[in-house]
Amino acid sequence: MNLYTNKKRWKWILAIVALLIVGASLWYTNHLVKSIAEQEINQVQLWAAAMEQHAGMMKSTEEFFGKVSEQEQMRVDLLALAYRQLLDFSNNENAGIYLEIIKNNISIPLIVTDEAGHIVLSNNLPDDQKDKTFFDADLKRAYSKFPPIKINPGFGEIQWLYYNESSIYTELKAVLEDMITHFMEEITLNALGAPVIITNADGTKILNYGNLDSTMMQNADYVEHQLALMRSENEPLEIDFMNRGKAYIYYRTTDLVQQMKYFPIIQFIVVGLYLLIAYLLFSWARRSEQNQVWAGMAKETAHQLGTPISSLMGWVELLKMQEEPFAGTEEMEKDIDRLQVVTDRFSKIGSVPVLEPTDIIPVINDTMDYLQHRFSKKFEFDLQLPEGPLVVPLVPSLFRWVLENLTKNAVDAMGDHGKITLELTEGSDEICLDLSDTGKGISKSQIKQVFNPGYTSKKRGWGLGLSLAKRIIEEYHKGKIFVKSSVVGQGTTFRIVLRK
Repeated sequence: MNLYTNKKRWKWILAIVALLIVGASLWYTNHLVKSIAEQEINQVQLWAAAMEQHAGMMKSTEEFFGKVSEQEQMRVDLLALAYRQLLDFSNNENAGIYLEIIKNNISIPLIVTDEAGHIVLSNNLPDDQKDKTFFDADLKRAYSKFPPIKINPGFGEIQWLYYNESSIYTELKAVLEDMITHFMEEITLNALGAPVIITNADGTKILNYGNLDSTMMQNADYVEHQLALMRSENEPLEIDFMNRGKAYIYYRTTDLVQQMKYFPIIQFIVVGLYLLIAYLLFSWARRSEQNQVWAGMAKETAHQLGTPISSLMGWVELLKMQEEPFAGTEEMEKDIDRLQVVTDRFSKIGSVPVLEPTDIIPVINDTMDYLQHRFSKKFEFDLQLPEGPLVVPLVPSLFRWVLENLTKNAVDAMGDHGKITLELTEGSDEICLDLSDTGKGISKSQIKQVFNPGYTSKKRGWGLGLSLAKRIIEEYHKGKIFVKSSVVGQGTTFRIVLRK
């Protein structure tokens, strides 16, 4: 199989194989990402279940503390009642019992003051209150939870009894607050790195958060976006703190899992860019190599033709010097001139051509006139050219070569007779030259291939004529050449567009 002539098929095969490889790679990568994401989601769910169980334990602890608080309140009320009854002289038959209750108080802080606020008696005070002799503003704030008891000893002086929660109860409450604080820190600073937000019951206040950008958390839109993400992934955990009310724990998977979701897409883009860059580089290298081959072949051809042409010119001069000149000398000179034109074309193909302002109409007329005399009279030539000069940047010898190649291909396509029409139209900044034939036409599947090197519909030929014409028009003259239209069995029209 000829790889070059069937390169379109091979391109499709290689493209399909590449897509299969990329697809398999993406599928496997996506499978790994999903597996890792599922494992992390399971870990987050286990963490959430552990936190829920921990929250249940915290709730049980608070309920127990609530019962202790109720009993503490009952003790305080009992102590206050004992003081009232003891100081009520009209009912002191149980004074011993009340004295026993007061005596057994070893935890509830008590302060007795006179009407002026001087401390008369104190018991179970904290260290920072023991040395005080006056019931000042700080003590009033500390003992404001319970209303004071008015004491009337009976000899006219009124005293006031202030009391507070017991030291044991205060310590228990501090321990509970510490447990709650550590519990919330344990939630927010989880080892999984899962983002967490703890809000109050109605969601209007952020109690705590973890594994989130502290700067961005100052932005209300960012917070709302994170909460929406968390709600979409998991139901929030509800926690009931007796002394703080209800709270909700919102959580989601880590940012790593979020990023891994887009990893296959990023991988596909990177692979696609890599393949595109590789294709462009190889295409550029191939064109560069083709350019070097074209230039080398052209220079070598011009060099090889130079020697025999010089020799032929010498032989023609010798023929002219004979007494009886050779009848074919004039035609030989024409052929030698033709060979020199061909040599000039190849030398210009192998170097950078210089475009010169040239009237294109005489160039077309001379070229088509030369070709018309070289073909059978069964081929009709119809030139539709505007009057007057039409100047364009041109390399005349190379442009003639393009016209020759197109005309010869048209003659080959028509067989033993036909008509060639050449129409030149002028635009504001460009000209269009349409060359049409009445040949066999080109199928739609082959139109894109006609300019490829090696493509030919003839049994003999290298398939370089149209490729060379495309190179001359597009690379040297910065114009365009393409198949304007073609109908199988009716003919083909090639269009050349050049800048004015």
